[in-house]
Amino acid sequence: MVEPLFQVKVDCANCENPFQTSRVRPSFKKATKTDTDFCIHYKETNPDYYVVRVCPFCGYASTENSTTKFTDEQRRALMERIVHNWSYKDYGTERSWEDAMYTYKLALVCAQLRNEKGRVIAGLLHHIAWLYRYKNDEQQEKRFLQFALDAYKSVLETESDELNNARLMYLIGELSRRLKHYGEAVKWFGRVINDKRIADAGMIRASREQWIVTREDMLADKVELAELGSLD
Repeated sequence: MVEPLFQVKVDCANCENPFQTSRVRPSFKKATKTDTDFCIHYKETNPDYYVVRVCPFCGYASTENSTTKFTDEQRRALMERIVHNWSYKDYGTERSWEDAMYTYKLALVCAQLRNEKGRVIAGLLHHIAWLYRYKNDEQQEKRFLQFALDAYKSVLETESDELNNARLMYLIGELSRRLKHYGEAVKWFGRVINDKRIADAGMIRASREQWIVTREDMLADKVELAELGSLD
């Protein structure tokens, strides 16, 4: 019988020791739905649990998007904050929700110590919010959605030349809507819809749909619609 997980070999970018980490086989990635901020819900094994690779020897946690070059200062910071406090622990096999949450928060600390690209940090914060969503912990989910929203805005200001701006602006709008910052949501969806330089038809369509959803949210929450303006 084929198991959902398979092992891959990784060389730790920090201590250079090789270790094994698990991934989910494509045939076991059975999605039941995708939320409007791209959070995928899975029927069985959740691949999100296995995104972070944790070195069992030194505790350095990263993802495939992490950079692999370190400055001496970054190595010192990791040594001080992570390695000195680490006891051998192997996260390379099946993970519980608690294991997954721990690995993401460890990866977040490592990314911050590394001065990792903003988009990597924003993605980790967003994934942590999703993990809380899987547990129906609305308070913590919203807390981390706000952190992710702030980080995505910073990314747009500093890294926009390297990214799909339409997707990024849509995400800023959608997280704003989820946090009931309706005026902000409307503004960002409008930017995607009205910017003639944007040719991403999927993000334009999604922004139109969520603009309408925002209007419905505002009516449900009895928020004044005057600020909504027009799409055109």
